[in-house]
Amino acid sequence: MSVLDHNAVDINPRISEAEVGDYIALLKPRVMSLVIFTALVGMAMAPGHFHWVLAITSLLCIAVGAGASGALNMALEGDIDSKMSRTANRPIPRGRITRGEAMAFGLTLSFFSVMTLGILVNWIAGALLAFTIFFYVVIYTMGLKRWTAQNIVIGGAAGALPPVVAWAAVTGTVDVEPLLLFAIIFFWTPPHFWALALFRSDDYARAGIPMLPNVAGPDATRLQILLYTIVLIAVAAVPWALGYFDAVYGVVSLILGAGMLVLAINVYMRRERSQSLRATRKLFAFSILYLFALFATLLAEVVFRALAPMAGGA
Repeated sequence: MSVLDHNAVDINPRISEAEVGDYIALLKPRVMSLVIFTALVGMAMAPGHFHWVLAITSLLCIAVGAGASGALNMALEGDIDSKMSRTANRPIPRGRITRGEAMAFGLTLSFFSVMTLGILVNWIAGALLAFTIFFYVVIYTMGLKRWTAQNIVIGGAAGALPPVVAWAAVTGTVDVEPLLLFAIIFFWTPPHFWALALFRSDDYARAGIPMLPNVAGPDATRLQILLYTIVLIAVAAVPWALGYFDAVYGVVSLILGAGMLVLAINVYMRRERSQSLRATRKLFAFSILYLFALFATLLAEVVFRALAPMAGGA
């Protein structure tokens, strides 16, 4: 007779307590909403006719791919999330979902989003989506975030790619226009996240993440925020300067840029702790409005151009 080793066999298997909301949280829905919106703008800007079924399919695949990246990110960063007050309430630190379950969930969504986009739309877009997921999970999460203070700068490329993927879904190519959208998001990312890092520096220090304020210091971070904001303002004006968009976009980009610059200067000037916290929080909040309003203006111009001939014909 054989002897049952109770240490080797789990006679009380874990019953998952996860609910639908826990799996939705893994997808980082707030990040996903921004991804969908910027992808929609990239898709709307693309030339040529695109069937509405393929358009919805493409946006869903890009959204699911972004959610898959978030789930894989959380699976790999469960130890970090548990040490930070901002992330301690996520499903893995709370014990609602295991890291293995999150990994399986993320890999499954990654596979189906890439394959669906490739098969039903085109493989250029599918390959770009696969690269976006790979870059965020492997290059940023596994390779950069724990090892360099430039994690946000380089890793920001992943968050800037959705408009490029959407453009490729329509055209099967990559052109200057989506690369300009990429550049805007890329240069927006450092001041946005470094503002967060300034008022969450204790969180990142506790988790051992080498964010710029913890490595180079708050003053150096404030300077970098200001410099990147200046570059962002210039880059955001390029679509207007090159004639891709009208003066309405140019004026809006400059007004929004002026708001970002004033707040970035305020962050640079305010060094006393309470004033510094208020300044960085204001910049962080406004940066979200900045990107949304800028892309909303782009979308509005595209829609206006599409409707103008019909209005003229009427």
